[in-house]
This record gives sequence, structure tokens and C-alpha cells, in this order.
Amino acid sequence: FFFNDTATTEIYTEQIVGSVRCVQETGVVEPMKVLARATPNDKFLLVTGLKQAGEIVAVTGDGNNDAPALKRADVGISMGIQGTEIAKEASGIILLDDNFNSIVSAVKWGRNIFDNIRKFIQFQITATISAIVLTFVGCAFLEESPLNPVQMLWLNLVIDTLASLALATEPPCEKVLKRTPYKRDEYIITKQMWFTIISQAVYQIIILIGVLYLAPSILNIKSSVNTNPSIREGPQWVHYTILFNVFVLLQLFNQINVRKLDRTELNVFENFFNNKWFLIIMGFEFIAQLIIVEFGGKFIRCSPLSLEEHTY
Repeated sequence: FFFNDTATTEIYTEQIVGSVRCVQETGVVEPMKVLARATPNDKFLLVTGLKQAGEIVAVTGDGNNDAPALKRADVGISMGIQGTEIAKEASGIILLDDNFNSIVSAVKWGRNIFDNIRKFIQFQITATISAIVLTFVGCAFLEESPLNPVQMLWLNLVIDTLASLALATEPPCEKVLKRTPYKRDEYIITKQMWFTIISQAVYQIIILIGVLYLAPSILNIKSSVNTNPSIREGPQWVHYTILFNVFVLLQLFNQINVRKLDRTELNVFENFFNNKWFLIIMGFEFIAQLIIVEFGGKFIRCSPLSLEEHTY
């Protein structure tokens, strides 16, 4: 058991841990670094007291006498080679190589998984807000949705499936080990995440509304508003095709943005080329989008775009 490094008294014997009440009321766990000559009951009492005091406790052990503390801890870690079967059954993690460096790897990957979940949630909520607002504006003011059901299905595939795969493959970096652990009651969506979600959603909505209302005059193309829906393809759908294309590309770029959750991490391309799966999925999404736009035709209700329209 180890605690803060500024401790004046670091080593205690088992006599000081008489009960869970003692652990909670004396505050002895604050300076403690070593509990010597501890009986199995002492270990169990210490773990119980720490948990009731609101701490998150991890315990390592290899013998039968460690089993109660291993089972009581939030995370029990047993030895795969030297550990007994009872200790293994009581633990949540088994170190197959009995190497404590593996614990560091487990912590690093565990924090990385939590971060990746946050990244996907941030991406998902942003894209959903943009889609809802765009659809509402279209239905409320134009009496039609600028995006048809098939396009929404492709967007859903990009937003839900492919984006989750891309963000889930993000490997951990050494920085995750330098920050303090998350609290037990930590919100999965932080205030910083809400700020990023709202600001990115507002940015996307402004771009999309601008394309919806200004693209025909800027690019000198026919507006797709109130076009007869029975006409499944043709130049009259160029306007909505550009809108659909812009929406998807905004989500692809946002996939890159959400890779960094901390406001101090301004370089979103840091380690970008170290994750080949992220690059492969991003490349597939981009190429698939071009194919859908150029060859989707009446099935997707898209019209092929010129180089100028793509560049726009």
C-alpha cells in the first residue's frame, strides 16, 4: 500500500490498524506507505476502510491469505505464475508474467479506453445536434428535409459505426500516466467537452445553413428547394448534393478534432500518422463519400459534382 510522497511517517505495523473505524477516523492512511507484518484481516480492514473513505483501492497478492483483500478491493491483481488458484479466482486481473510493469500497461490502456469513449461521445453528440438542427430548419422554413432518408442512413453509418471504429483504435500515449486518476463520481462528459460540443455544433450549423441558403447564388447553380421529389436525379439536385457532401466532410474533419480532449492540446495532428487504422477508416469514408456523390445517382438522389463544386 502506498500513498503520498511527502509523508513524515511512512512505515506502520499491524497494531495501528485495529478496525475499519480506526482507519477512517485516525487518518493514518494519508501518510502511510508501508504496512508491515500485516495479517490477512489487517489487509482486509485497511481496504474496507479506504473504500468507505471514498478511495479507489487496488490490491496485489499471490497467496490464499490475500484472497479476502483481493476480492474486497475495487481492482484485485494476482500473479499468474506464483499466485494460487484461490488468489486468481478472487482477483479481477491476473498478471500472466508476474511482471509489475504489466500493471502500468493496464492502467495506461484502461485510461486510454475511457478517453476513447469520451472522444466518440463528443463526436456523436456534435454530429447529432447538427443533423437535428439542419433537419428542423429545412422542415420548418423550407417545408422539406434537405437530407433524404438514404443520405441519413449513410450519415448514421459514418457517425455511429465507422467513427467509433476509428476513435476506438487510438493508441495510448505516455501523457495519460502523468495526470491524476479520475474520481469515482467523475462525469463522463466534462464542462470542457460540453464547450467543445456546443462550439463545434454551432460552427457546423452556420456552415450548413450558409450552404443551404447561399450556395445557389455563389456557385450560380439551381436551388434544390421545392424540387419535385419524383425526379430522382439531375442537375436540380446539385445544391442538395453539395450540402450532403459538406455535412459528411465536416464530420470527417471533426473526427480528427475530437482526438484531443484537453484544451491545452492544440495540435490535433499530433501522432496522427501513428495510427494506421484511423487513417485507413478515414480514407475509406472519404473515398466512399466521393463514390456515393459521383455514382449514387437516383438511388441516393445525388448529382455528380464538378471540381469547383467539390472545392467549394
